[in-house]
Amino acid sequence: MAEEAEALDASVGESLSLRVGRVAAPLREQVLDLLRRAIVEQRLKPGHRLIERELVEQIGVSRTTVREVLRQLDAEGLVTTIPQKGVVVAIPTSEEAAELYEVRAALEALAARRFVAHASEEQMAALREAFADIERVTHDGGDIHAMLEAKNRFYDVLLAGSGNRSVHAILGSLQARVGALRMTSLSQPGRPARAVAEIRAIVEAIEARDADAAARACEQHLDGAAAAGLGALTAQRERPGS
Repeated sequence: MAEEAEALDASVGESLSLRVGRVAAPLREQVLDLLRRAIVEQRLKPGHRLIERELVEQIGVSRTTVREVLRQLDAEGLVTTIPQKGVVVAIPTSEEAAELYEVRAALEALAARRFVAHASEEQMAALREAFADIERVTHDGGDIHAMLEAKNRFYDVLLAGSGNRSVHAILGSLQARVGALRMTSLSQPGRPARAVAEIRAIVEAIEARDADAAARACEQHLDGAAAAGLGALTAQRERPGS
């Protein structure tokens, strides 16, 4: 086990180009986080085949660990098993993606309402600070990964302040399932600036302690993200050779 953990801290192969930090977490959780991030950040593209033997060699863990992680990713909807092909990174249909965005919008609106009702002044300040990070990386021309990391920090604060662990857990899973689409959405011309304006509206409504306006702002933000993400998904499917 010690040798496996040490191997995880090395490069996991050209296809993943990731490292697992030295953290006090079970090995399985480290591998799960590594592969989940690789899928969400599109280092492993939709349709990419995940071969157990190759993952064992690249990451340096046991086949049992890899199988457990692949089962968890399948449960999260991030991978799927195709007959005669094996496990591949899932490619959501337009209908599935639209449904995920719809559910996310409802849950994020609920989180915003609860944040208004339950968040402390310190959490309010933390939300504003997290939003400032989003503005900074966007205005600095930061890459999509930096923008997503900043948005993830913002949602971590929002969900923690909502005080509902179930909403936090469910939204975390949904964000992972539309992770590739989140990147695709933010890569569309003009989308980062619009996203910043939409998130600003969420923050301002929350700071005004207006739960209804905060919920509407969340829904409008997800509507914008869905339009960009689904539009890009449709274009990708129509592209020759896709």
